[in-house]
Amino acid sequence: MRVPFENISKLFLKKTRGAVFAPSLEEHLDGIEQHRFGGTCYANNPHFFSLLRHLGYEARLCGADMTNPDAHIVSMVELEGREYLVDVGYAAPFFEPLPRDLEKPHEVRFGASRYVLEPQDASGRSRLRLIRGGREIHGYLAKSEAREISDFTDGIRNSYRSTATFMSTLVVERFFPGRSLRIHNLTLTESLPESASTTRIADREELATVVEQTCGIPAGIVRQAIVGVDLEGDIYT
Repeated sequence: MRVPFENISKLFLKKTRGAVFAPSLEEHLDGIEQHRFGGTCYANNPHFFSLLRHLGYEARLCGADMTNPDAHIVSMVELEGREYLVDVGYAAPFFEPLPRDLEKPHEVRFGASRYVLEPQDASGRSRLRLIRGGREIHGYLAKSEAREISDFTDGIRNSYRSTATFMSTLVVERFFPGRSLRIHNLTLTESLPESASTTRIADREELATVVEQTCGIPAGIVRQAIVGVDLEGDIYT
């Protein structure tokens, strides 16, 4: 709830530093404190994984396949004889860890979205499916092998290419107790557990204002981040 899923910080890092890397821990924490940033999976999940390990949890960093292999990162955590999938980098209302020792699908519902975690396959992989409007629109296949963050260097670098998903769109998703906000390009969607409504944002100037008012990220940073971004990309395709 405190650290949103967003790519404004990624666009800003690219604009101001020519970044092809994930933010360091110091940069990540400074962004959260000073600008209400969060990050995409390559920022939020590895740093949260490090926090879990620092606190003494039996955790491992794992890759997950989307359209491309290892396009996503998650944590697997062992606790009291059970294993859980922990993902704070998927713009999803995963307020609790997701159990992996399933005999039937585990479902999280919120607004118009259903997140369905399937039982492990024969290779110990867990498939997560995002269903909206009765249609599967996204998802990933989480693999159980332990990885190092250095294994994802190429994927992180590729995520900054001009043709990459988060270089042609803006997305901020914040969750609160009982509601969520999603800003996706020029739309604002407000969701309650049982319903959702979407309104149109007029232009880039209003977009910067809406982001600041709803999520606290300064409008000046938003304006700078979206210069040259066509705001037509879809994070689910």
